[in-house]
Amino acid sequence: MKQNGGYATLGFLYREALKVPKVIWKTKTPFATIRRIVQDERFFFKIRPGLWALKEYKNKIPFPLIQPSKKLEHEKDEFNHSYFQGLLIEIGNLKKFETFIPNQDKNKLFLQQSLKDVATLDHFYYFTYDHIIDRAKSIDVTWFNTRKMPQAFFEVEHSTDFKNSLLKFVELQDFNVDFRIVADKTRERQFHSALTFHAFQSIMHRVKFITYDIVSELHTKTVELSLIEQRL
Repeated sequence: MKQNGGYATLGFLYREALKVPKVIWKTKTPFATIRRIVQDERFFFKIRPGLWALKEYKNKIPFPLIQPSKKLEHEKDEFNHSYFQGLLIEIGNLKKFETFIPNQDKNKLFLQQSLKDVATLDHFYYFTYDHIIDRAKSIDVTWFNTRKMPQAFFEVEHSTDFKNSLLKFVELQDFNVDFRIVADKTRERQFHSALTFHAFQSIMHRVKFITYDIVSELHTKTVELSLIEQRL
């Protein structure tokens, strides 16, 4: 964690901790051990779901969300948005999908990396009519399968009312694709309320709400499974 600037996702720790030379893990459950270690409040603190930092680095962490100032509220929102975009991209990559983010987000940061360096695609696959593609490629995260067709669309909603995201999904309802809204668990009731509008009836039973905590847990478990599969 120190080598990474004093902070890391659990997935990063899973990958890197097992590579440390001359360190023998005597436990049969190293991932559970790592999870237990980072919850020791004497040495670590939680920045966001799945993202931990060393207490001794608290004043050095370059993330606005650690600072309580209201002036940084916009920066906190941007961090949340790009952080969960990054987690979704990494999950897609680990699941062997190709991943895309909108052009306007390519230079936003996921921890120490630009999102464009995490996603695998520079250009969006043109799988249908131009007017539909124009809407689709503005979606926060897209996973493409081996046939270059969309597998899943994700919209990360931190503060808006969901309607713009849902309208994008309506445009894509004729495709066999997963629609997912990612937001804080406190907004789930608002999400279900938005879905009751007549305009969204055609996708009401296809759109699923995923909390930030679930995305974080999925990221951690996907990394864990990937590392286990490498041993087979």
